[in-house]
Formats: sequence, C-alpha cells, structure tokens
Amino acid sequence: MTVTTTMRWPSIVRTPRAPLHASVARVIFERAVSMVPVRVTTPDGQVRGGDTTPGAPEFRIVRPTAFFARLGRDTKVGFGEAYMAGDWKAGEGTDLADLLTPFSARLTTLVPQPLQRLRGLVDKRIPAHQENTPEGSRDNIAAHYDLSNDLFEAFLDPTMSYSSAWFADDVDITAATDLEAAQLRKIDGILDYAGVGNGTRVLEIGTGWGALAVRAAQRGARVTTVTLSTEQLQLARRRAEEAGVAHLVEVRLQDYREVEGEYDAIVSVEMIEAVGEQYWPAYFAAIDRLLAPGGKVAIQAITMSHERMLVTRRSFGWIQKYIFPGGLIPSLEAIDQTVAAHTSLRVTQRRELGPHYARTLHLWRERFTENWPQIHAHGFDETFRRMWEFYLAYCEAGFRTGYLGVSQLQLTRAPSWD
Repeated sequence: MTVTTTMRWPSIVRTPRAPLHASVARVIFERAVSMVPVRVTTPDGQVRGGDTTPGAPEFRIVRPTAFFARLGRDTKVGFGEAYMAGDWKAGEGTDLADLLTPFSARLTTLVPQPLQRLRGLVDKRIPAHQENTPEGSRDNIAAHYDLSNDLFEAFLDPTMSYSSAWFADDVDITAATDLEAAQLRKIDGILDYAGVGNGTRVLEIGTGWGALAVRAAQRGARVTTVTLSTEQLQLARRRAEEAGVAHLVEVRLQDYREVEGEYDAIVSVEMIEAVGEQYWPAYFAAIDRLLAPGGKVAIQAITMSHERMLVTRRSFGWIQKYIFPGGLIPSLEAIDQTVAAHTSLRVTQRRELGPHYARTLHLWRERFTENWPQIHAHGFDETFRRMWEFYLAYCEAGFRTGYLGVSQLQLTRAPSWD
C-alpha cells in the first residue's frame, strides 16, 4: 500500500487562511508558553517561553504563519496537524515527549478561564460517520488496525501486544528495556484476574494479534476471541498455529454484540476506548449476558479523570481525526456507574499501570524511529512518520503526568442483595 499526504491528509497540504484567528491564536499561545518551562524559538531568532535558558526543552517554530493559522483554525486538531506539516518541531537535543510533558501537566490551565467557557462554541462535534454502530465500528477499527501488520511488527515487541506493559517490581520503570517480558507479565495479570486455567472457557473481546489468546491456551483454556480487524484476524490465527494451540483458539471476525454462548472468563484489553460512551451499556451488558455463573471478568482500560471526560467527551480532537476514529477514553467513575446501572457486575480488584504505559510508549517510539527506513519501505511517507511520532510522544506525556491512566480491573457478579 502507499500512504501519501495528498491522498490521506489534504488539510496538511493546504495552509488555512484565517488571519484574525491566527492573530488570536498567537496571543493565546504566547501567554500559555510563558507559564510552561520550555524555550520557544522562531526563525527570526526570537526566544520566548517560561524558561529561555539554553538547557530548557526547545519548541522550535519553523513556519510561524502556518503554525498560528492552523492553531487558530482549530486548536485541538491544529496543534498536531502543524507538527505533521513540519510547522514546528522539537529543537535539536530535545526529546518530543520531554517537550510535550510540561504542556500536558498544565493542560487544564493553559487557556484562560473566560475563554474556556466558550469551549462549546469552538469545539467540533464528533462526525456522525465515526459513531460505533456495528458498521461504524468496523470502519473505525480498520482505519487504524488494518494499516499494515508490517507497520506494527516494526515497533511492537515479539508478542505484538499493543497495550500497556507491566514491568517487574524490582526494576526502575523509567529505564526498563525488557518489553517482551513486561507484556507477558501484563497478559498474565489479566488472565489471573479472570481466573483462567486448564479447561476454562475464555472469551476475549478484541483479539489484537493473538498474544493473550495464545497465552491463555497455553494454560489449557479454550479461547474464543473476536476482532473487527481482518489484518489482525489473519495474523492471530497464524500465530496460534505456530504456537501449537490452534485447536484451542477460535479467532472470529465478529462484533462483541453478536457473540452468543457462555464463558467462565471474559477478558478485554484496551478495547473499551473504541466502544464509545453511547455503547458502554451494551458492552458491559454483553459481558454480563455471556458470563457463566461464578465467572470472572478482567479488562484493561485507559482512563482519564471523570471531570476531564465530561468536558471532552463531545468534542472532536486530533487523536480521533488521525489515530483512533470513534474513540473515547472513559473514567473509572464512568465504568463503575455503567456496570452498576446496566449489569450485575462490580469491580472487585484494580491495578494501576500509568507509569508503565509511559515507558511502553517510549520504547515503541524508539523502535519506530529506529525502524523507520523499514516502515518507509512499506509506503508510509514523512507526514505519516511525524503523525506517529506526535501520537506516541503525546500519549507518553499524558501518562507521565497522570492526565491519562490505565487500569487492570477485575469484575465479578455482585451478591444478589447488593
């Protein structure tokens, strides 16, 4: 396949023309960076920011006119688009996540409160075509996960796990390097929460590339795993065969709403983010319906604070436009409220892995950068490279600061008197 800027991202090719909006964006940006410990440099040699010393992380504006025009047109989308277009970059010697982290730490205060009250006037709504109906979900999943198995193989570890790892307790997370071992530990944590062992009937919602299904089968479980990605389906089946457990693993191209049967354990790793708020009740109700008496559920979920979720849940951001269409990150409170209102389930155990995800993303970005020539050879262009650099670094910054979290949750049926 060939991914080109003009075909996939026409708004990156065209610089918007909105001089008034650009002027307003410049004022807001200069006020915001004055509160952030970064050094902002421009082509004419000006230096601004909250820390203008040479050692501070450098935010280098390459094309000021284009940068502020994109920022003025749509702040939530334009900042990332400007990076994709090359309008700004991290200065030499500055890591992109290091640069974005202080912004993430101050995300709720960078825009003045009076302007925040106007959010409803400037936020764009999530497009109707991204709604997670059965048909829409297939399109949304394909837009990301069917890009190319070769792409994901180039930066993931050998397990092909595309979710937070869980590093050993006796290592410094910020320096950990054994990603494969940490991913297997994460998978074992989920399987342990779900009580998966010999003879367990397991349903996995969201196959990924099959690592969890294979690991469960190696415990002697019989696994049914469902995905909406044809690329993942093919590779997961092959990996089960190569591991010698194909007779215990059934991989289906199927929506979770269409699954029938009864399972002793239901697992789902970082799938809820693709469900959409409107369908959270259906997601958890399906799990409740399919869970056998005495069964256990284990999910891994990216989360954000309930307050931030309520503020952002209706708005259309850069991640939804370019990375995860239809995506919405829940809060732990929203999960608790949904399961209480629509199921007989309750969260009974929880494990927090936020710092582990920051490290996971850093290692992915290192591998992505190291293997870029290989990725580029599969038809991905420089705009795509900058898009994924920004995506991985932006998320890493979010987990570093606690703006984002990730939890492993065990759910069991509440007593009948609850």
